[in-house]
Formats: sequence, C-alpha cells, structure tokens
Amino acid sequence: MDNRSGWVCLAMVCLAAVWGEVDAAFAAQSELSGMSSYECGDACLLPGAPVPAGRYAVVSPVGKQTVQMIKQAPRLDTLDGKNIAVVGGSFMANITHPEIKRLILAHHPTAKVILLGEIGAAGPYPGPGVRREAKDEFQRKLKEMGVQAVISGNGGCGLCTPKETGSSIAAEYIGIPAVTIAAPTFTNQVYSTALNSGVPAPRTATYPGAFAAHSPEELIQNTREIVWPQIVAALTKPITEAELAERRKTDRGGPKDRVFAGTIDGVNRFFTEQCWSDGLPIIPPTVERVEAFLKYTDEPWDAVVGVLPIAYREVLVWHVAVNGVMAGCLPEFMPVLIAYTKALADGNYRRVLASTHAWTPYCWLNGPVARQLGIDSQQGQINEPRNAALGRFINLAMMNLGGYYVKQNRMGTFGYLMPWSMAEDEAACLRIGWEPHHVQKGFDWNQSTLTAASALVWGNNLTPASHDGEKIMEVIAWDAVEKGQFATGSGPRLPNRTFLVTEFVARDLARTYPAKEKLEAALVATARRPAYERAYANYWANPGSAFPARYTMGMHVKKIIRTEGGELTDPPPWLEKGDAPEKIYTVPVMETGLASILVTGDADRNKVQTLPGGNSVTIEIKLPANWDALMAELSYQPLSRFFLK
Repeated sequence: MDNRSGWVCLAMVCLAAVWGEVDAAFAAQSELSGMSSYECGDACLLPGAPVPAGRYAVVSPVGKQTVQMIKQAPRLDTLDGKNIAVVGGSFMANITHPEIKRLILAHHPTAKVILLGEIGAAGPYPGPGVRREAKDEFQRKLKEMGVQAVISGNGGCGLCTPKETGSSIAAEYIGIPAVTIAAPTFTNQVYSTALNSGVPAPRTATYPGAFAAHSPEELIQNTREIVWPQIVAALTKPITEAELAERRKTDRGGPKDRVFAGTIDGVNRFFTEQCWSDGLPIIPPTVERVEAFLKYTDEPWDAVVGVLPIAYREVLVWHVAVNGVMAGCLPEFMPVLIAYTKALADGNYRRVLASTHAWTPYCWLNGPVARQLGIDSQQGQINEPRNAALGRFINLAMMNLGGYYVKQNRMGTFGYLMPWSMAEDEAACLRIGWEPHHVQKGFDWNQSTLTAASALVWGNNLTPASHDGEKIMEVIAWDAVEKGQFATGSGPRLPNRTFLVTEFVARDLARTYPAKEKLEAALVATARRPAYERAYANYWANPGSAFPARYTMGMHVKKIIRTEGGELTDPPPWLEKGDAPEKIYTVPVMETGLASILVTGDADRNKVQTLPGGNSVTIEIKLPANWDALMAELSYQPLSRFFLK
C-alpha cells in the first residue's frame, strides 16, 4: 500500500501539537498589539494581504443560496369577515383544529372557516424547478375559495413539520398571510424550512410541549390559552424590519475569498460559531490545501456539482474540496467526495435525513478504487482512519453543502450517530459466487461506485450458530422482523434494509442460495410478523397522533390485516409450537428490491448486522484521465492492480 496510510492520524497529532504551540507563540504578540489571539482583523482578509506566520487564512465551506426571497403581503388588520383555512392533519390536529375553528367563530363570528377536508394541503414545498401537483392544487383552491389567511399544523416531528410548513409557504407565495403551529423545538425547523424556500419572515405559533403526550383536555386548554393568542398575533401583527433582519441570510462573497485568519484554535472556534463545523477539530481549509484536492478531478473548480436541498445551495467542486480538507480526508479522495455529494442531491435518499427518528447517513464503496485508496472492509472497518475521515466528510457535507443543522432542521430526538463508511469485500464475493452490490446494480466488476444509505440502528448484531443455510436465513428473517423502522416496528412496515454478512456466514448461505437475489426472495417470504403484534405496536406507539378511544385496538387489527397484506399462514419458524401449529394472520415486513446484502466485516466471526433505514442511491466514482500518474506520485500501485477477475 502507499506511504500515506498514516496521514490522517499524523494530521490529528500535528493539529493538537501546533494548536498549543501557535497559541503560545502568539499570546505575547497579541497582548502587545491588543489583537485577539484567535483572529488578526479585517486587514488579513483583504485580497493579497499577507498572513502572519503561524496563522491560517481560510475560505468558507458553504455555497451560495439560490432561492430568492419573496416580498410577503401585509398582515391582516383583523380576522373579522375573513375566509380562514385551518389545514394540516399531524399530531393531534383532530383535537386542536376543531378548537381553533371554535375560537375563530367565537371571537370573529363573521369569519368563515375552511377545514382540511374541504381544501386539502400543499405538502412539503417543492424546490426550485420542481412541480408538485399537491402544491399547485392547494394554491388553486386558496384562490378559488377566496382564502385570506392560512393556519397550518401541527409540527411535531422532523418530517411532518416541513409538510405542514409547506402549506404556509404556498399561501405566502400567493400573498396570503399564514402561520404554522409547532411544538417548541420544531419552531426553528419552521423558520429554517420557510427561509430556505424564500419566505423571509415566517410566522409560528408555539404549542407548549409534545402534542401526543397530552390528554384531549390539555390539548384544548393549551390551544385556547397559549396557541390562540399567538395565531392572532401572527396573522395581524405587521412584519418589521427587525424581524426581517433577524432571519436574513448573509452573503460571504466569492468561493475563494478568505473569510477568517487566525490560529488553529481561532479557526476552529470561528467555524463552530458559524455552524460550519460539528464542533470536533477541523483541518483549516486554506486555498493551498483546497487546491491540492482539485488535482484529483477533471471537473473545473467552479463547476456546479448540484443545487442541494434543503438550503438549495449551489455547491461547486470547490466547496466539496473545502469540506474534504476540513474532514481530514486525503486529497486523492476527491472523486469519492464528489460522488457522495451527487448522492446527497437524490431526493429519495435525502428525504428522511431530517426526521426525529434520526436516520444516520452512511456509505459504502465498491470497485477497485476502494481497494486502491485503502477503504477498509475488514474487522473494525468503520473505525479505520480513512473510513472515519470519509464518514466525517458526510457529517460536514450534511451541514455545509446540504444545509442540515441539528436543533434547526435536523430533528433527531436524541441526536445522531457520527456517519460511517465501509466497503464490500468483493474478493470474498468472488470466492463464494455472489455478485457484489454494484454489479447487482448494473455496473461492471471493475467500475467503482459509492452507495449512500441511511440507518436507524447500529450494533446489536446477530450471531448465527449454524452452518445450515436455511436456518441462517430464518434467523436473519427474524432479525429483520425485530428491527423494523422505528422501535417495536410501529412505523412503515416495509423499509429498506442493509444486511452486513461476514464471509463464512455468506459462504454457508450461498450453498443454499447461490445468488443474493435468491436469499432476498427467501427472506421476503419468511420475514412475516403476527398481525396482532404489528397492530399493537402501531396502535400504542403510533409515530404521530394517538388514536381516539372510539377507534379500538380490535378495529385496528382488522385494518392492518386488510391494508398490509395480511394472510392466514403458518406461524413464523421462531413461533412454532408443537407438531401442528394453528394458522395465524401475519403481515410481511420485507418487499423485493428493498434489501442490500453486503459481504463485509471480520471473516473470522459469524456475524450479521441488520440496518433498517431509508432509500439508497448508487453513484459511479469518476476518476480523472491522469489518475494513474497522479497516484504513482503518491506511491500507489496502478488501479489495474486492484481489478478482480
């Protein structure tokens, strides 16, 4: 392997050493000059201005936002005589919204209230250049019905809040004042969502707490005493310059402009304050470091990789390199970093990444570049320095390229794991006769790809204690049933899943299932859950609103059987009792095409890891024409040495 395998570790050691030395060296100088030990003032930021020794002039990792702000219509002078739409159906809206209607008519008897069933909702507001029929239809009905104000809610999770905010955004775009109701921690997500969509002064009404944790009486009382006054103020209080200034986004100039100069400590503090860092130490992104990354792509530095939601930022090749520097990646990782950035533009992959349920993004590599770059596929792989640096890039890319921020629009209730990266062991696939993931997706064995995915769990792996392929399949199916989307499997019943299988477990499976597709088919047929268990989980741990008392558990069991593929079957193998078990109603938890099966990890252990999560997307890693020459300069072997036949 090349002579740079310790680069990441060395960089972090040097970072810690230099950090202390630079601050000590400049402490006296700063004291004499009255200059902060963390920055050297605006003079250092002028084009061409010299940077004092031991300081770092750094560039911004964030692209320019592309959505232009609209001019909002004036707020109403009164609600008297107005047509008011009360829309949205999330988080106990079946209790709060009728109370809002009652309050409107009690205080403003000449007003007219239009509910969700009459007018619908816009759903998540689409990005630039995207048409969404629900939004268009909602705006058409707003105009047709003469609506003069919109109240939307309730925002209580990371996916439903953008959905309910979408109706408010759609209204503001056609000149109708709107307010979105949300729980306290989700008001920031309302602001972020609306600002990213071009609404400069979004209005919210904050409900005091978790909607579904309150009784109907508490919901009504809080709506009446706390939410209602905020609704009236949001719809009638004029938008002020101070309000606009508070939420206005700043422009930091050109991509290559230096935005700060200071010590390593100062750079880290500044980037954390700007929400450009996750708080862990970064490598200062100087122009020289960034340009070192640009050697490893044929794309011009100012080429647009994509306009990435959720902030709709124009991400240049330059910005990808800046974040690669910050993460501690090697410059030759640049083609991999561009591939992940392209994956982040995929709406199906990205959709769940703001959820309260905390899908963590991760990726895996296939093809010869993974082996050439030393992306590990063996024991402890996600902790290996190169793998970890790529995972760190994902974390920074979420913030700086996509615009995802914890406590603002990335709403994991308990937070998120640090993203990880790994590789499939394709030599092991070759030995046992299975195709690796990228070949299943239509790529050649010796093409290189990155697959971006997301997971709700990590750890708690399965240890099959058998060499019988069918029995191993059965316990993996059981694991899939146990590891549904959301705890107890109360959420969507057919999530994507990634199965990590160590080589000798895969070998034993391959004797019974000679292709991954055959194993997946067996898992789909076997991974069924008793309908009553599914109904119980979904009834008592529903991800959104609690069910009303008049809708009983027995009614829900019948609905689950009717709507989720319920069939009268033998019990799953792990539930069999006696020689002649009775038939029971079961529902499937897997569907063909939603499983990724990777041979990876410590071959000397009998392990399977089941990762339920969101959609995945596979992107080809594009290498520059002079890749072999560039890599030879770094003492790497030619790419062809890593081909498999």
